[in-house]
Amino acid sequence: MKKFSHVITNTLGIHARPAALLAQACVEFKSVTTFECNGAVAAGNNVLEIMQLHARKGSTLNVTCDGTDEEACMEKIQSVLDHMDHQAKGTSLLKVAFFGTKDYDRIFFSELARETGEGTFNTSIKYFKSRLTIESAELAKGFDAVCIFVNDECGKDVVEVLHDCGVKLILLRCAGFNNVDVATAKEYGMTVLRVPAYSPYAVAEHAMTILQAANRRIHKAYNKNRDNNFDLSGLLGVDLHNKVAGIMGTGRIGQCMAAICKGFGMTVIGWDAFPNQRLVDEGLLTYVDKDELYAKADLISLHAPLIMGENGTYHMIDEAAISKMKDDVMLVNTARGGLIDTEALISALKAGKFHAVALDVYEGEDGNVYTDHSSDPLQTSITGRLLMFPQLILTSHQAFFTREALQAIAAVTMENARNFNEGLPYGFAEVK
Repeated sequence: MKKFSHVITNTLGIHARPAALLAQACVEFKSVTTFECNGAVAAGNNVLEIMQLHARKGSTLNVTCDGTDEEACMEKIQSVLDHMDHQAKGTSLLKVAFFGTKDYDRIFFSELARETGEGTFNTSIKYFKSRLTIESAELAKGFDAVCIFVNDECGKDVVEVLHDCGVKLILLRCAGFNNVDVATAKEYGMTVLRVPAYSPYAVAEHAMTILQAANRRIHKAYNKNRDNNFDLSGLLGVDLHNKVAGIMGTGRIGQCMAAICKGFGMTVIGWDAFPNQRLVDEGLLTYVDKDELYAKADLISLHAPLIMGENGTYHMIDEAAISKMKDDVMLVNTARGGLIDTEALISALKAGKFHAVALDVYEGEDGNVYTDHSSDPLQTSITGRLLMFPQLILTSHQAFFTREALQAIAAVTMENARNFNEGLPYGFAEVK
């Protein structure tokens, strides 16, 4: 266990921005970190609790790090605290139109945007419930930036309207940017910034959760038990132990999924357009080509970005790819719906090709995502057709949806806004 104390000299104390930076620093480590100030205690990985310490200038912040990487964790926290005194240059307030707002979006964004002026995020947010579409784009008039999510539409026509409205910055509160016409944005001199990583663990854990739910027919078992039916017919699953997991896309999320599969006692093979030798050296996985992965994998988990055009990943899982897979293979997609040719998937499901299919994303989901249609007729046949298969489970683009991920998304998005407003480097956040 490591402990140290820090006297706060920042005029604003530990306000929203340093609280966000401290929380993000703590999330990176396995060690448990706590902050204590004036008799109040906060978990190191919880930005709201840190803000509620009300640690003002002159207060003593007591920090405790306990765990296997406590030394590195303590050094990181000390670095964040040491840089708190570096005040930002004076800039005008950045006005942001926030589209597709849900109640959970406000939990962190509103708190982080509460303070303005030098040293803060200096951002003003106006929330709109409507998604960004060609019909709603005019709402951005008078704003410097828009903040959008995966289900917003920001194609060429929308970008042109945003430009006419005076928007100079597109903030994506997600990693993917396939819904933005980046080329047109660049033509108009608009900057596009994203959240390159928030919580890879959240997505990977959800992938395994829904995969196992489909494998063990948890959704069917739950409904049967609610009907007072405790028969096991139709609920037969398979062991994952000693099976082969095929990870398609070995970025941070794919690596997390590979580690989870390894923990189940699976042999892990991977495919990536840009293989990472470190993962091989560490014994996490072995790289193979696509055809070998299809032929050997009992479980295929998709974590690749959606790239259109020749040699891209659009419809990577098509009729030809499915035909090369084992019978009774399991497939899970928490990346992008366009990776799978839905019609080819449905045909294969009809033919009994898959033991289990788990989808958090799918083609045709845009009209459904984050919207309550429980009183409406189905707007697309895709959803109904997929749900008719007992071996398939569907969730609504919620793999990212954990407290840690929402906190990271808000913190990085607000930092991106600040960097733009103050002319600071964007790092990996910039979409070029």
